Amino acid sequence: MHMPADPVAAESKFLSMYMSNGHPETLIAYAKWYGKVKDGISNAEMMAIDSKSMTLTCTLESGSKKEVRVALNPPLSGYDQVTPRLLEMKAISQEGLGMIEVPKITTFRLLGVPKSNSIAVTVGITFFAAFTWYTFLAPINSTSPFFLPANIVRSYLGLRAVELGMGFIVHCHFLESLYTSSHREREESTFVSRFGSTALSEER
Repeated sequence: MHMPADPVAAESKFLSMYMSNGHPETLIAYAKWYGKVKDGISNAEMMAIDSKSMTLTCTLESGSKKEVRVALNPPLSGYDQVTPRLLEMKAISQEGLGMIEVPKITTFRLLGVPKSNSIAVTVGITFFAAFTWYTFLAPINSTSPFFLPANIVRSYLGLRAVELGMGFIVHCHFLESLYTSSHREREESTFVSRFGSTALSEER
């Protein structure tokens, strides 16, 4: 039975030359993180790559050579997966080795709100949202003291006003989800550009 050719192995020479000449520091990270090489590495070259693994030759700081096989798990299903997989492996290995620092969110501030008032406004919005949920979900005409504030608010504003408030909150959450999704896509695009290996997908 004829086995289909490995699409990644077919481009092994080009990929090996590109990575060896342009990204030796990435290959060193692969060897250290995925290949578990503990010795100091001064240089690394990619000798071959296919859909299941890559073979690296590392020049150790002692001057000796060491061949390292790095598995691609799960295997690549096509050549178009080479770029995103190598970028992912680069990020994971360099982060794991402490070669890059992952940005961390340490503060939160609402846009357009002075820093001194940001916490108060955030607490106010949170309270408004929580109380609206509470008023909307509270049983109508309940005699429980716990739901007394909700019944008082509904008696003054009317159930329709509470429903509109609930709709406003749901709408805001929907817009927030869209913004978060678009922001994540922009960050991923920036990430790919930063570690720039778009040439991996170019034809020779």
